[in-house]
Amino acid sequence: MKLQIAVIGAGGKMGGRITDNLRKLPYALHLCEKADAGVQRIKDKGLAVEPAEKVVPDADVVIMAVPDAKMAAVSREIVPLMKKGAIAILLDPAAAHNGEVHLRPDCTFVVTHPCHPPLFGAQDTDEARRDFFGGILARQDIVVALHQGTEEGYATAEKVCREMFAPVVKAHRITVEQMAILEPAMAEVVGAAAATLIKQAMDEAIARGVPPEAARSFMLGHTQIPLAIVFGEIGSPFSDAAKIAVKVGFENVVKPNWRDVFKPDVIHSTIHRMLHPEEEK
Repeated sequence: MKLQIAVIGAGGKMGGRITDNLRKLPYALHLCEKADAGVQRIKDKGLAVEPAEKVVPDADVVIMAVPDAKMAAVSREIVPLMKKGAIAILLDPAAAHNGEVHLRPDCTFVVTHPCHPPLFGAQDTDEARRDFFGGILARQDIVVALHQGTEEGYATAEKVCREMFAPVVKAHRITVEQMAILEPAMAEVVGAAAATLIKQAMDEAIARGVPPEAARSFMLGHTQIPLAIVFGEIGSPFSDAAKIAVKVGFENVVKPNWRDVFKPDVIHSTIHRMLHPEEEK
């Protein structure tokens, strides 16, 4: 008997990627979407949109492909419709970590997120190397956490998660709390901020007269080398002069207490702000 899978938000960015992968497999796939643009994107693929209240009660797996800020409201609507023993898959730890997901004791809840293709990982083709997000051609790992429920439910969910983000090399099983350390704290608060700072540094060089093409070429090349050094991809260390430059950078650019972003209360606060952007001024 085919596994019944309902994708909530199937017309969105993540929902579309997931749909494209799962539709290739022998599942009974049901696509749910409310936004007009999302509905049209599904129809443009030659697929049908079905109401959640019709398909969720029979679904074995319900995938919540909705934005973090909408997860609380969507889960309050969808989870009560799920049948006993069904599995809900969430695509981000934020709402689960901060207790904003509607839960049921008779269902399994799993959280997953792609690691995305690694910077130094080998891919088979140029097209795969340009699949920066993953889930189309590039190989990547994923992380998966059992938020609540059974090991049997987790095993089914991990299989679906691998297929959602295929081609997947490894599924790292971690906890929801550990996933929140990875994102937002590590990957977004630190990593994305650092990437933004790199771009702004390049913009500053251009503003000070460096030709844009030269600045971009120099910055991207000089970003790859330090990353290769600090992540152990090459044996060459920083030069003595570069070590002094890094020291100056930490003295002038990086706050001494930057590791505070990993404290549990700061992670909780960060996620709250992400889930409630309407409170930002």
